[in-house]
Amino acid sequence: MSDFDKDAVISWLNNLSRLGIRLGLKNITELLDRIGNPQNSFKAIHVAGSDGKGSTCAYIYSILRAAGISVGMYSSPQILNFNERISVDGNDITDEEFLLLAHEVMVVVEFMKEDGYDCTFFESTTALAFLYFQRKNVEYAVIEVGMGGRYDATNVIRPEVSVITNISREHTEYLGDTIEKIANEKSGIVKCGIPVVTCNDGAALDIISSSADLAGSELTHISDVGIISMTGTGSTISYRGNTYELGIPGSYQTVNAAMAIEAVHLISRAEDVIPFIGQGLRDAVWHGRMEKVPDMPIVVDVTHTKVGMSALCEDILRIYGKVTTVFGILSDKDLAGMSEYVARMSENVIVTQPDSQRAMPVDEVRRVMGLLKEDVVAKDDVDGAMEYAMSNMKGSIVLVTGSFRMAEGAYKWMDSKSVRYWI
Repeated sequence: MSDFDKDAVISWLNNLSRLGIRLGLKNITELLDRIGNPQNSFKAIHVAGSDGKGSTCAYIYSILRAAGISVGMYSSPQILNFNERISVDGNDITDEEFLLLAHEVMVVVEFMKEDGYDCTFFESTTALAFLYFQRKNVEYAVIEVGMGGRYDATNVIRPEVSVITNISREHTEYLGDTIEKIANEKSGIVKCGIPVVTCNDGAALDIISSSADLAGSELTHISDVGIISMTGTGSTISYRGNTYELGIPGSYQTVNAAMAIEAVHLISRAEDVIPFIGQGLRDAVWHGRMEKVPDMPIVVDVTHTKVGMSALCEDILRIYGKVTTVFGILSDKDLAGMSEYVARMSENVIVTQPDSQRAMPVDEVRRVMGLLKEDVVAKDDVDGAMEYAMSNMKGSIVLVTGSFRMAEGAYKWMDSKSVRYWI
């Protein structure tokens, strides 16, 4: 490429998105083989699920870092910057490192087209992440599944432990329209003899238990996590007879933290890591998870499922009382289910649409929210919604939620107002 810069690479990757989502391991297996199978150079912890998988990854990553182990993390999607997806020892991949590795991957992907392989955005990004972890000589990598599990591009690894966080109805056009079907796809990350940790109950647990039995894998089920106290900046929990402080706020983080605790008990370096669990949980950072912006009456949360919104509603009411909510979602999400909880926790609701081709039109969001709440205000974009919310908040907290892209819009709006909290 004549103008080989980050924007050009991101454009190239985004162009691969025209292929859509193609679940399957043929392309990623071939791509990784052609670049030397970097996924075999590190030990891994694999995390799938519908809600909480990113936070669970963040806790595991923080614990391993606290223990002084070199560790990478691969997660998606990003909120503001592509580099957020790939980090090592607390630092996101730099633009220079990204460009160097992207060039290597791009050359291979383009040659593969001649042999009939069309790699997707996620397959190419996954290969880049694995190559980065190899080059950085990480000992462990915490790998978040992109979607599903069985045919997700990350499912080429053989981890030391597999974690399956809460499962709810999502991506039904790809994963199936029942909890059982979705759980079956997510339990596809279970490998023969590799221990499994989960928090699921009911039908989802039945499917995961069956998969673990067939694979001869030990299954650890999370239960009896106690909340001692909870604030807008974190929680104190009791688990396994110990007390832990959590650095990420929200009641559901108690379960995510417990899964992280169990996961690190099952890795080969467990004896070295266990003494640092407390520090790792306390130091964990994960943007956009009921995140209170310092010195601003704003809370940002990327929740995008009905189950997640239910938990957020409970926490917001417990900590802040009713809030002013800026709400928008993507078109493939459960608008009616999420709106029910938005209405319950909100004094006022401003609906909008995030900056995404997949955004649900604001008029549709207003129509559904209007069935549940009077005087719903609609704004065409997140900037307009934030301006209105901050001018009419009447002393309450402004909550921004519904999508990663809603969080992105809120952070960018804050930056435009010189509130440089993160970017």
